[in-house]
Amino acid sequence: MNKRLDMYLCYTIKNSCKSVKNLYDNSHFKEHLTLEGEIEFEKKALDLFAYQSAHNPVYRAYVQALSRTKQSINSSLSIPFLPISFFKTHTIRTGDFKPATCFESSGTSGERPSKHCIPSIQQYLENATANFSEFYGDPSRFCVLALLPSYLERGNSSLVAMADHFIQLSSNPASGFFLNDFQGLANQLKINESIGTSTLLLGVTYALLDFAEQYPLSLQQTIVMETGGMKGRRKEVTRDELHAELIKAWGLTSVHAEYGMTELQSQAYSMGRGIFYPPATLRVILRALDDPFDTWDWRMHPGRAGAINLIDLANHATQAFIATDDIGRFTGDGGFEITGRMDNCDIRGCSLLVV
Repeated sequence: MNKRLDMYLCYTIKNSCKSVKNLYDNSHFKEHLTLEGEIEFEKKALDLFAYQSAHNPVYRAYVQALSRTKQSINSSLSIPFLPISFFKTHTIRTGDFKPATCFESSGTSGERPSKHCIPSIQQYLENATANFSEFYGDPSRFCVLALLPSYLERGNSSLVAMADHFIQLSSNPASGFFLNDFQGLANQLKINESIGTSTLLLGVTYALLDFAEQYPLSLQQTIVMETGGMKGRRKEVTRDELHAELIKAWGLTSVHAEYGMTELQSQAYSMGRGIFYPPATLRVILRALDDPFDTWDWRMHPGRAGAINLIDLANHATQAFIATDDIGRFTGDGGFEITGRMDNCDIRGCSLLVV
């Protein structure tokens, strides 16, 4: 792989692996959202655009179809974003490499899954660890309990790969997956609570709701993190309704959440109220629902709803500039909310919930 492009991942991992003194202090989220940090990200995004528009055949054709040139791109707001649906119909690759693995989206029955083939599983896991560490510190300090039944059954999920990596990093031998063993999960949570073990319960939405209904507990030492996704198993609920149910069942102060998808190698995190913050490798740009070239960043138009574009520097070997079908709004402090989906789009597991 081009040595110059390797610098992107090395930079983001180096600058995002920072321990957190106070888990609930938001200030460290925004270190990379300073003017200096934004200028650095902007430069890397423009350099990466120049590289991918030349060496990614699908993206190059898309940029040419829009009659865009390198000279016409002077900011991240003017970069063309590839519609995410291309991951369903094409192999999205920058340069020539043999895929180490191909992640696939879950989707629902009858849908064509998205496929994201990456050159290095180790780079994906290192970046995922760096993103998580930016918000929560080293994952090794948690007992990691994963309730991801539908993802486990599929076998080629990026979320499962990330959860398994965190489980392997954990210094707690009780860390592991719980496919359908609610009783075993409840027993382990009770043990962890009784001895004061810091615990991360990572779960798909429908499974967390099922578990909460059957096993109300007092979880004071546990971070409950939902990843979204009803998978057609339950009636859709808003994120506020979901969090209220889990808070009531388990005596929580807040429910955390992860925003990621098959097509990304980076993840954003929420520590409550459904407000997500991007890690150092990721930026969110909104576009008007009726004009894909009317775009704005988090400093502009807080509260105005728009479709979500993503810049993921970790996707240097595939596609860093992605136009998703999610709808969101900025909160004015570098955070963003997911408020729904565009009409006539496939349902995605990561964004079934609306605010």
